[in-house]
Amino acid sequence: MEKKGCSTLHPQSMCPAFGGLRVLTRIDGVQVCLAADQGCLYGLTFVSHFYAARKSIISPELMNVQISGGSMIDDIRRTIDEIALDPSVRFIPVVSTCVAETAGIAEELLPRRAGNAEVLLVRLPAFQIRTHPEAKDVAVATMLKRFGAFESDKKPKSLVILGEIFPVDAMSIGAVLQKIGVESVIALPGTALEDYIESGRASACAVLHPFYERTASLFEENRVKIVKGNPIGANGTGQWIRRVGEALDLDMEVVAAVADEEAAKAREVLARFSGIKGKVIVAGYEGNELPVVRLLLEAGLEVPYASTSIARMALGEEDHRVLSMLGTEIRYRKYLEEDMQAVIEYEPDLVIGTTSLDSFAKERGIPAIYYTNNISARPLFFAAGAATVLGMISGLLARKSVFQEMKEYFGGV
Repeated sequence: MEKKGCSTLHPQSMCPAFGGLRVLTRIDGVQVCLAADQGCLYGLTFVSHFYAARKSIISPELMNVQISGGSMIDDIRRTIDEIALDPSVRFIPVVSTCVAETAGIAEELLPRRAGNAEVLLVRLPAFQIRTHPEAKDVAVATMLKRFGAFESDKKPKSLVILGEIFPVDAMSIGAVLQKIGVESVIALPGTALEDYIESGRASACAVLHPFYERTASLFEENRVKIVKGNPIGANGTGQWIRRVGEALDLDMEVVAAVADEEAAKAREVLARFSGIKGKVIVAGYEGNELPVVRLLLEAGLEVPYASTSIARMALGEEDHRVLSMLGTEIRYRKYLEEDMQAVIEYEPDLVIGTTSLDSFAKERGIPAIYYTNNISARPLFFAAGAATVLGMISGLLARKSVFQEMKEYFGGV
């Protein structure tokens, strides 16, 4: 597919700092200190309230006079001291954005501790971090470098689950891991500072999303085994459970039995939806799009095109190979214009995309839903996840004619 009229400035994604704030603002006892200009402060305060944790961001409200006049570090230190007056604050991440001066803050000039709180500089400049999913990786890796208890003895049969997941998925994963003999599970990004400390003692880490490259490398450097993939679809479910068992040296007879049982449950769901047919385009910016495409392909749907804002990464190479083998065109670091061209070229029956792409598709009478709110906000894993996603898609494809009727009705307005 040719790139027609594409912008080449930047892949469309939310500000990278937003991804880091999703991770940081959800930690108990946290109070973010944002080192940015007033424009960044306004925008990031809004999205943090709306998408993240409904927590306030405190900032020295840097303007040109502070940034260029040399008082910026003093203003940030003073703000940290004011935050630390609250005894309930245990952690103060100082988040620097892509304003040239704030991005270059010297960590040595900031305190490591203030009052009851640990202080940590988290650099999230957009010129270095291309997308908000990758900023989550930067935030988690920065936390682990400071707090992870990597020098301690490893806990046998302990596992870190790495990736933002739906709460029901967390419960499903916990139940399956308990059945195969995993004794402790820590989910990252976590809500407690202790999660990051204890993660350093884990024996293995299951990386559910491919953009956590820095964090995975940090774990590997500190003798933590990495488990790739995720339990999406029947094939992925059985394979993932076996990989966890191997990484933790569990009883493989028990592991195999559970893997076969869970894969069979997922296969039953796929069989239940075997009658749904259609051509679907998946185009998100969350970084977890390709495993979802694998589920749709396994269910018998046609997915001629899939795109994501993240780069092609080693942790996602298996998904890339499977999708390419099955005929899906994959775009990394995608642009909206590429996605729009794909809608024109492939004429899908359903678009699962960004809001801008959804509007473009609906204008053509094509059913379209927002990936982030309709996929990332639903269970994805094991049989329950497959049933949820395929049930929704089945309903949308069945109502395809309604969108065309709306287009025709409003065509003369």
